[in-house]
Amino acid sequence: MLSQIYYLIRSRQDGRHLVAHPHPPTPTSPDHPPPAQNSAFLLLFTDHADALSYLNTHGRDLAHQFAVESATGTQLSGLMQRWGFAGVGMVRDPLLPRIEFMQKESPLDRL
Repeated sequence: MLSQIYYLIRSRQDGRHLVAHPHPPTPTSPDHPPPAQNSAFLLLFTDHADALSYLNTHGRDLAHQFAVESATGTQLSGLMQRWGFAGVGMVRDPLLPRIEFMQKESPLDRL
């Protein structure tokens, strides 16, 4: 996974990456504090064309506001740490879409 090239979708306006939230956020109130960790999963594509297909299928009117960029597995680990993503979402079928979510392991999980 570290040497493979992945493709990400990034906003041209603010530089943020396209993410998914597989579980809706918990309502915030004094009785329900926000989750301790970010619930965002970075969307990854295995092919440049798949990323473009995803954009053109699900965001045709906004596709011009995004760019597809490539990253290796080693770059992804730094990106995930810097932005605090909960994990990655591998897009297996950009048209449906079918996404496999993988959560990163927390150092506390090993205890």
